[in-house]
Amino acid sequence: MTEIMVSITVLSFLLTLIFIFWRPFDVNEAVPATIGAIIVLLCGTVSLHDLGKIAETISGAAITITATIVMAIVLESFGFFNWMAQILAEKSKGSGIRLFWNVNLLCFFMTLFFNNDGSILITTPILILLLKHFRLKNHQKIPYLLSGALIATASSAPIGVSNIVNLISLKIVGMDLYMQTAMMFVPATLGLVFLVLLLYMYFYKTLPRKLPQGPINFSNPKSHPLKPENTPVLKNQDSFMYKILLFVFCVRISLFVASYIGIPVEAMAVFGSLVLLGWRWIHLKINPMDMFKKTPWHILIFAFSMYVIIYGLHNIGLTDALIHVLKPYVAKHHLYASLLMGGTLSVLSNLFNNHPALMVGTLTLTNMGLDPLTLKVAYLANVIGSDVGSLLLPIGTLATLMWMHLLKKGNVKISWKHYFKVTIVVIPPTVIFTLVCLYYWVHWLF
Repeated sequence: MTEIMVSITVLSFLLTLIFIFWRPFDVNEAVPATIGAIIVLLCGTVSLHDLGKIAETISGAAITITATIVMAIVLESFGFFNWMAQILAEKSKGSGIRLFWNVNLLCFFMTLFFNNDGSILITTPILILLLKHFRLKNHQKIPYLLSGALIATASSAPIGVSNIVNLISLKIVGMDLYMQTAMMFVPATLGLVFLVLLLYMYFYKTLPRKLPQGPINFSNPKSHPLKPENTPVLKNQDSFMYKILLFVFCVRISLFVASYIGIPVEAMAVFGSLVLLGWRWIHLKINPMDMFKKTPWHILIFAFSMYVIIYGLHNIGLTDALIHVLKPYVAKHHLYASLLMGGTLSVLSNLFNNHPALMVGTLTLTNMGLDPLTLKVAYLANVIGSDVGSLLLPIGTLATLMWMHLLKKGNVKISWKHYFKVTIVVIPPTVIFTLVCLYYWVHWLF
């Protein structure tokens, strides 16, 4: 490996990150990532053989996430999320405190049912619309929007199918979805409860005690980024929506069953999305071909391109350097492995985004020569660091960057300084608490 190849790879990586965060002319994040990946390929750091390995590694995750996004778009066509917002407002019964808990529950379940990026895209415009309806001032909107975004993004930690990078990493470490959930769901969920309690205490004085009540209408299709053609009026809407919800829940459960019995997870995800597409075609007469235009393919292109760039860094020795520094401590004790890898991934995620950070961390672990249980503990700590620790700064996750962009479009003002004043209080203790819970849960389980 020549010095020129090393320099070009590092420079490509740094410039890619700069353009992703800067986004001049509102350019899609997939564009700089793709250009960076092409440069890395042309300079020879990543070979065509490596490219084949990368495609094999991410293909299953990409198909699963695409199927999940398709399901989200289909549900929006039915008016599902507007219906959910209506319920959210009604269940809050004029209480700002009750609304806080309902918002966070909604964001948690949207991520579990779909994925973190989809949850942000779905819930943020609905919350902006809801808070405008309640005529809240800017500083009163922030507790709901910020806590919802943090919970929506952090909720990708309990199960692997809620984040494309988690799925890719699962493939690399040779861990199935069933085992990941068995080891991760309890400690990660405890961490989420801890996080929402910290957020509640932080925002308690800001939350309005009473909200104005009145008729609510979320039927305006322009309020949502997925832009459905029309919000349909369905007979027996509540009954229909509960059936849809039950079906989506069954699809999610089928992913874990498939993982346990050895059926490809992506096959069940695709089956579920095809059934929903057929359901929509029958009820709304919408041709399934519209999915080619509505599916955000750039998310998949972004993930693939970033993986190519990270693989280039791996080939020039980045992971070797991390192994040299971290292995003596990670291999020594499972608690050290949990805290050290989780802390390292938190730092890396906030320096250059959690997508490349988790890939670097996973490649590092797989080359450490760890015993199977230590590898699993360290990997799950990586996920906690990249899914929760990454929330310290807005640049830590793609979902948070999208959230900031949606707030700007909705005329809600929140600065990076304001964001950091909240996250510096709630994120570090949540990460440490979750990593310690992970250690004790895994030791009890095994």
